[in-house]
Amino acid sequence: MSKRIFFPVLFLWLMVIVSPSAAQQKADTTYTFRFVQKKGMFYVPFENNSRELTRLIKCIESNKSDIANGQLPLYVDGYCNSLNSEAKNLATAKIRANRVKSELITRAGIKEENFITRNHATEGDFVTVRMTVPVKETAATDAEAEARRKAEAERLEAEKRAEQERLAEEQRKAEEARLAAEKAEAEKAAQQNTLADTPSETKITNDYHLSLRANLLRWATLTPDLGLEWRICPSWGIAVNGSWTSWSWSDKDRRYALWEVAPEVRYYMGEKKAWYLGAMFKAGEFNYKLSDTGKQGDLMGGGITAGYQLRLNKALDLDFNLGLGYLNADYEKYEVIDGVRVRRGNETKDWWGPINAGVTLVWKLF
Repeated sequence: MSKRIFFPVLFLWLMVIVSPSAAQQKADTTYTFRFVQKKGMFYVPFENNSRELTRLIKCIESNKSDIANGQLPLYVDGYCNSLNSEAKNLATAKIRANRVKSELITRAGIKEENFITRNHATEGDFVTVRMTVPVKETAATDAEAEARRKAEAERLEAEKRAEQERLAEEQRKAEEARLAAEKAEAEKAAQQNTLADTPSETKITNDYHLSLRANLLRWATLTPDLGLEWRICPSWGIAVNGSWTSWSWSDKDRRYALWEVAPEVRYYMGEKKAWYLGAMFKAGEFNYKLSDTGKQGDLMGGGITAGYQLRLNKALDLDFNLGLGYLNADYEKYEVIDGVRVRRGNETKDWWGPINAGVTLVWKLF
């Protein structure tokens, strides 16, 4: 009879001893809050943040007295690895952890001293809150917690792979853009080299040293005109034109005679060296008797010239030019009486305005 009483009493006593020990077993419960890459703002509706926050607040309320007296601290870990330096990642992780703690302080009525915080520049863009709560108070079993941790690890791994693939794609595109730019630069350089090796229109037009010139306007007035131009270089040239004529009619009562020499220095402009500006000097003598009174004397002056050379072919150009400046003419008047010239006085005239005009055929000798 005593044995029958002893064993039940012993069993009950062991249950009393073991039960508090079993009740004191604790398990970690982790809550994960996701963040947008490179951002520190805590968006509650983002992904599963709202559900996790509801679960965490419920757990805090169930263990609030232990949390308040410091027996059950909340371990907060902030993570960030989406920025380009460890310092920036740690700073953003700290901001994220503080945002989550502020949300819990506001909603669950706990204090800063109830948290133990750490920040990490690794793994991803999230914040975890971990509580070591008694097993009897934890709704999830160990198997569920393990499954959740495994699922979270798989999601983090998938996000990490996606980020690596994105970075690899960006690097591939950047490399393609760099190769395309190098190819375009090489093609441009090759084209420039080809143009440099191929005689261009500019070179064909101006690659000569000496040319023969004839002012067609002068020839149209029966005043033969010839000249030469020496191109010192593509931009500079020295030209000289000369005109001479001598005509008489009406039994020598009418006369048209002159000679002129006009040296000129030119500066050619533009890519094709077709436009130019120049400085001209002109000197000569004349003898005009187109009415009863004739004029015979000399002239001298100079001015600024401008023109354009139009390429006709490899050997010929047309030179359109105009000169503006000053001419001085000293001459004497005369009449012819019985075949004898009779002087009728002297005159001097100054002229400001056009002093030269030409449509000149240029024949490039070499």
